[in-house]
Amino acid sequence: MAEVKISAQPRTEFGKGAARRARAADRVPGVVYGHGVDPLHVTLPAHDLLMALKTPNVLLRLKVEGGKDELVIPKAVQRHPIKIGVLEHVDLLLVKKGEKVTVEVPILTEGDLAPGGNLLEHLLNALPVETEATHIPESVTVSIAGLDAGATIHAKDITLPAGTTLAVEDDAAVLQVVAAQAEAPAEEGAEGEGEGSEA
Repeated sequence: MAEVKISAQPRTEFGKGAARRARAADRVPGVVYGHGVDPLHVTLPAHDLLMALKTPNVLLRLKVEGGKDELVIPKAVQRHPIKIGVLEHVDLLLVKKGEKVTVEVPILTEGDLAPGGNLLEHLLNALPVETEATHIPESVTVSIAGLDAGATIHAKDITLPAGTTLAVEDDAAVLQVVAAQAEAPAEEGAEGEGEGSEA
């Protein structure tokens, strides 16, 4: 996974007013924490951060003004409830090369279900995994080719990249195939009435 370089300015003002001023200047307030150090309050360029966050679990090289570069991953992102593409705040977790982190990786599917109007139900939209901070997979892919109603894919059935392990129970259900709802059962019940009466 390539790292994305992004500049950060230390933040000394706090509260709603300061956050509003930062956002008016196209910057996003954030906090960097981890490794037992004091949290570092920063602001980041809004557009650069928005572009970087298009990649799930993106690895950021934070170039802190007046300080040293830090490797971080986004842990919590607050988005504006109404305005699309507007970030309110970001929490960033310090990481080191070789360090393991627990993240949620998007689940992608490939192939087509068995014919017959079956539906695929996502029980988990993302798979919790433990992996090296500098080698977080962007996604995991699951084949659903030919699966019929009643089929379930569990966490242990998903092939993970080298160095990545599950951070969820092996038998956790991830995807399941359900039959499309049909109105046939009611008709069958009506036809069955009156049959088999014993005299």
